[in-house]
Amino acid sequence: MTCASCAMRVEKALGKVPGVESAFVNYAGGQAVVSLRDGVEQADLLAAVERAGYGMEAVQPEGSSWGRDDDAHASGLRTRLIVSAVLTTPLVILHFIPQLGEALRMDHRQMAWLGLVLSAPVQFWGGWHFLRSGASRLRHLQTNMDTLIAVGSLSAFGFSTWSLLTGGHAVYFETAAAIITLILLGKYFEARAVGRTSGAIARLVELGAKHATRLVNGEEITVPVERVVPGDVLVVRPGERVAVDGTVMSGASAVDESMLTGEPVPVDKVAGDEVFGGTLNQQGRLEFVANRVGAATALSQIVELVKQAQGSKAPVQRLADRVAGVFVPVVLVIAAVTFAGWYLASGSAEQALITSIAVLIIACPCAMGLATPTAIMAGSGRGAEMGVLIRGGEVFERSGKLDAVVLDKTGTLTEGRMTVTDVVTTGDLSEDEVLTRAASVEAGSEHPIGRAVVAAARERGLALLPVTGFESSTGFGVHGEIDGAEVVVGKALLLQERGLFRSEDLKNQARALQGQGKTVVAVGWDGQARGLVALSDRLRSGSVQAVAALKKAGVEVVMITGDNQVAASVIGAEVKIDRVIAGVLPGGKVDEIRRLQAEGKIVAMVGDGINDAPALTQADLGIAIGTGADVAIEASDITLVSADPSRIPAAIGLARKTLRVIHQNLFWAFAYNVAAIPLAAFGKLSPAIAAGAMAFSSVSVVANALRLRHF
Repeated sequence: MTCASCAMRVEKALGKVPGVESAFVNYAGGQAVVSLRDGVEQADLLAAVERAGYGMEAVQPEGSSWGRDDDAHASGLRTRLIVSAVLTTPLVILHFIPQLGEALRMDHRQMAWLGLVLSAPVQFWGGWHFLRSGASRLRHLQTNMDTLIAVGSLSAFGFSTWSLLTGGHAVYFETAAAIITLILLGKYFEARAVGRTSGAIARLVELGAKHATRLVNGEEITVPVERVVPGDVLVVRPGERVAVDGTVMSGASAVDESMLTGEPVPVDKVAGDEVFGGTLNQQGRLEFVANRVGAATALSQIVELVKQAQGSKAPVQRLADRVAGVFVPVVLVIAAVTFAGWYLASGSAEQALITSIAVLIIACPCAMGLATPTAIMAGSGRGAEMGVLIRGGEVFERSGKLDAVVLDKTGTLTEGRMTVTDVVTTGDLSEDEVLTRAASVEAGSEHPIGRAVVAAARERGLALLPVTGFESSTGFGVHGEIDGAEVVVGKALLLQERGLFRSEDLKNQARALQGQGKTVVAVGWDGQARGLVALSDRLRSGSVQAVAALKKAGVEVVMITGDNQVAASVIGAEVKIDRVIAGVLPGGKVDEIRRLQAEGKIVAMVGDGINDAPALTQADLGIAIGTGADVAIEASDITLVSADPSRIPAAIGLARKTLRVIHQNLFWAFAYNVAAIPLAAFGKLSPAIAAGAMAFSSVSVVANALRLRHF
């Protein structure tokens, strides 16, 4: 398949097979998914696709990869593009600067033979794909841009060869070569964009555990994760990934579930709690019973969500392809009518051929081929200078109709890490004294909260005290002795169990801080709680301005997060987002995107985490924070190199302006053809003048695209 319209033709062919309930063809993935009733033979499906002019082979789900060999496809196009450009460049230079040929002591005929030698490989090797595709479409009574490319370039090349061999002087080898080279440029950029779509899948699959530790009669046995079945009792040690989804039987630990929720704080796990495959066990040893394995695990469901989202977001069909459906056959008819009219009027087959060739040359899609890739190059280049990486023409096209932007909270609007915001003390103790003792004990902990407390103490220049007898109560807190006194740091429940948390005033302050969406750690020694340390995920600078700019641009702004409602509402109020959706897993984010799309809205999703990947691919426009997870970046359409949220409206603005330039370029390219074709048909344009006019239209398209450099 060479374009989105190809996918539509294959889908239509499959849908016509009796017994097919539904068929969907994913152009980016190179796969068709067909729902069948009983009695439908696989051979019927393959035959239907072959009759439509394409090829297809069946694959088994467990043995297939998502997508085709996109790297090899793009690499092959790049090789053809480079060779074609090297051969075409001297032809174009000699055409526009004929004095150079004279300086090289080459007469017109020698230059013509040089044109034949240099353009033949471009025509029949560089452009072989277009020739084959155009011929295939004609065999099935269909046309596309490949048809026009093939007919136009072959007409110029064939007429030039005939003229050269019969002693004529009119040759247009540089025109034929330029057509192929310019179109190859556009196809290469398209292939690069499509090749990115399957990277997210591979990275997600890599997150899963490769082995599991099974507990059999008290003995631990390591087995491949594929051999785990529901009901197996498994063990996961600190630092290991949980193999499959299950329920904890014994042990206590903190598990990093950020791949599911996006939240930086590990989730405490004790007997009866659920654990999920792919999450990272941080502290204690857990024994759990496997509940969901293989395709049923949460990680596999995320992979499936990304696949479905990639599939449901078929590339927007190029405007040039849509118009070509009418434009190409009309041009062919006009050229045929021109030949017949001039032959009947003049009786000269040569004059009729020259005039019809002028029609085909003036209709050749050089400007059309340049319209999109030059604007994409200029827009993408300007974006790179701004720290905005944009992938492919469809990104620009979708951005132009954007109605809503869904922002992930953690790591996008906020920094994605815990920082100390408040230190509360009792009596005449200073904040530094409470923080010093808390940090001294937490220095022995690997928990993110502990690291944040230690970091806060160091920022204040506090010297940590020596600690003896350090112990960790997994999921609750830590304690150790400082100067002979036991210092306890952790959840209020831990201090209550030790009879330390008795101050009602301190309890009220803890509740007030929690009401602000903050995580609260209590600190106690000498028989009572001495203070509180509150932590939260700090808002990024630029978040408020980014939301305001998005609203000013006329788009609806929604915040979505896996965090709790209280914390989410606090951040939402700070950045002035009215609609806040909290406590959602990856599937819930996808559902929210789909709900907005069902309302007819074009939706952008901005996120940075693994858990955002399905929503990023489901959205019409996925925008990833470049400092986030590789999976999110691979699943996105736009990547912001920095974590500055103000780049979000800037990226959308650049994409929209690039889209306007693409539309302007396409309009002038088509308008030029519509205006010039009648002149050529009535003999007012010779093939040479037609070639010059075509070159001028290409220059004007490039000049218009270069305006984007000043965005």
